[in-house]
Parts: sequence; C-alpha cells; structure tokens
Amino acid sequence: MNDLVLKMLIAAALSGTFAVALVPLVKRLAFRYKAVRAPRERDVHTGIMPLWGGLAIIAGFMLTVLIMRFWQGHDMAVAVGKGEHPILGILLGATIVGIVGLLDDKYDLKPAHQTLGMLLAGLVAALLGARIEGITNPFAFPISSEDYTARNWIQLPYVASVVLTMAWTFVVTKTFDFLDGLDGMAAGVCAIAATTMGLMAAYTGRQDVTVAIMAAALAGGCIGFLRYNYNPASIFMGTIGAYFLGFILAMLAIVGAFKIPAAISVALPPLVLGVPIIDAFYVAFRRIQRGESPTKADQTHIHHRLRRKGLSVQRAVWTVYGLTAVCCVAALILTFVAGR
Repeated sequence: MNDLVLKMLIAAALSGTFAVALVPLVKRLAFRYKAVRAPRERDVHTGIMPLWGGLAIIAGFMLTVLIMRFWQGHDMAVAVGKGEHPILGILLGATIVGIVGLLDDKYDLKPAHQTLGMLLAGLVAALLGARIEGITNPFAFPISSEDYTARNWIQLPYVASVVLTMAWTFVVTKTFDFLDGLDGMAAGVCAIAATTMGLMAAYTGRQDVTVAIMAAALAGGCIGFLRYNYNPASIFMGTIGAYFLGFILAMLAIVGAFKIPAAISVALPPLVLGVPIIDAFYVAFRRIQRGESPTKADQTHIHHRLRRKGLSVQRAVWTVYGLTAVCCVAALILTFVAGR
C-alpha cells in the first residue's frame, strides 16, 4: 500500500503541475475565442471572466494518466470481459462531455443537447466496460473483503447495466455543474472526493492501482487549478470543467467504490458525493414544485443560501468543503471497518 500511495502522490504532483502551467495559455485561448462570462444577477464576480479553465485540469489529468499508464504497464488496468477497455471508455466519455462543455461555454447549448451529450458519454464508457455490472447485496451479512459470490452479488442484465451507468454518470456530471457557483467550490469539492476515492481504492485488499492513480491525478489537477480559481478567481473552469470533473468521479465510483465487496459498498459513492447530489436534487425538487424546469437557473443552491445568511464567498466555500469532508470521512471509516 505504501508503494501505491507514493505513486498517487507522484500522479497528483504531475497533474497539478501541468494544470498550473497550462492555465495562462487557457486564459489567452478563452479571451481570443470569446469564451467568457459577463456578470449575471446570481454571480458574485463583477467583471468579465474567462471560461475554459477546465481545459487545464483535463490536459493535466490526461497527460498524467498516459504517463502513469506507460510507467505502470499492465498493473494499471481494470479487469473486465474480453475485448473491453474501460480506461479507454472513461477517457473517451470524458472527452465527449468535455467537448459538450466547451461548446456550451462558447455557444450556450440547449439543455436537451447537453443531456444527449452526457448520455452518449455514459453509453460509450459503458460499452467499453466501465459500467455498473451489478451491486453488492446489502442484506447479505457478513460479507468479507474477499471475492464476490452469488450470495452477496446481484448481477444486472447487460442492458440494465448500461442504462444504469448512463443514468448514474448523467446525475453526477450534472450535479457538479450545479455546484460550480462560487470561486474554487467545485474544484475543492472534487479534490476532496477524488482523494477519498483514491484512499478507498488503495486500502481495499484489491489495491486497485488504476482507480487510486486516476483519483490522485484528478485531485492534483483540481488543487493546481485552485491556484487561479480560489477566491478572488482569475478564471472559471466553465461547463467544460464541471462536466469533466463530475464524469470522472462518476466513473471512478463505478470501477472502484461500487465494486468493493462489502455490504455498504452501494452507499459509498452517494456518501462521498453526498453534498452535490443532495443539493442538486433539493434544487430540482423546489423548481418542479414551483412549476419550473429543473434546469432553470436560480439562487436556491446551497452556496446561494449560505451567502444569504451573510457568509463571505470564502467562508461559504469552506463550509461546503467541510460538509464534503465530513461525508468523505464517514465513507472512509465505513470502508476501513468493512475491510477488517
């Protein structure tokens, strides 16, 4: 495990360094192609801000994964069926949502077009092996940290597996877009969640090298990006960044936490991602109650409510960080207890 943690630290450092180095270039690209955001009623910034900051995170993550894949060789793989390539599926799916986000930042795509893009990304990843193949039976006690058996594993039909994967990736991807409302909030929450998923993968008996390293690379890229995105931010990650972060986290849960052979594994990903998921469903429910579209922008998200209570941007962000950390610590404790 110590060797894997060292590799995680290397991956995080590489990704963070790439992100920090690339943000100035991304800023110039955003201004050149007018991928910028003027202040809106619900925003806290007062000037025109460049978007596409997520490009720096994406580039840092992708480069790091490729470097670590070359270094680790066959150790960095996900065991699936013959002819399936889940890592490729994850990267292709992430590229699709990244393109959708990039176009949305520039042209303000219709919600239906964004939804189709996110569902397509989930479909591609699922077809290439990164899918929810089944769930651990939470009523089969006790479940050891050894391989699954017919007693503790509920296998899903192929079509149901693909559809569930598409639904899960869509929900998590969209919730991170909802969460990206204050300087540094989405990047910080993602860094905490990704670090948690990486530690969970490193701790389990399987020591999932792929999930641990990819999670570390994602966390490192987010931390590097905070150099420019923490309040007062000089660049926003944009829809491209929010979609990418949400999609990768959803995928890491599928190939990692959901497959931990313990009764509580079905609860771990929703717990790690509890803050953005609960906030998104709460806001969508309130909008539907008012007879509005669940995708309509308003000021009912958790960060808006914290700001109305008088918290500064930084205090509101750290409150959300704290809530996320509490959920993640709970998930880690459950993982450690189940792994004994």
